[in-house]
Amino acid sequence: MSRRCEITGKAVQTGHNVSHANNKTKRRFLPNLQEATLLSDALGQLVHLRLSTNGLKTIEHNGGLDAYLGKMPADKLPPEARRLKRRIERALAKRKAAA
Repeated sequence: MSRRCEITGKAVQTGHNVSHANNKTKRRFLPNLQEATLLSDALGQLVHLRLSTNGLKTIEHNGGLDAYLGKMPADKLPPEARRLKRRIERALAKRKAAA
């Protein structure tokens, strides 16, 4: 399982530890990933995602998972989020056709 946020695409970055003597050694900056379970109103089920805390805050700010994915253009989303967005759009279209 990769260390990548499934919504924002935030991933591991690399850099240096710099000592007082200006010696540089490689290090990794890991994103703050959390296992989150979010409710999708369109799908009517819980969706398990591995999100960064920043991604979780962004989703909550935009009014939930369905609203966030609806606003975001597909080309700015990672592949996992694109698949979820398509599932939500199909569910909404199916619900609209039935009504």
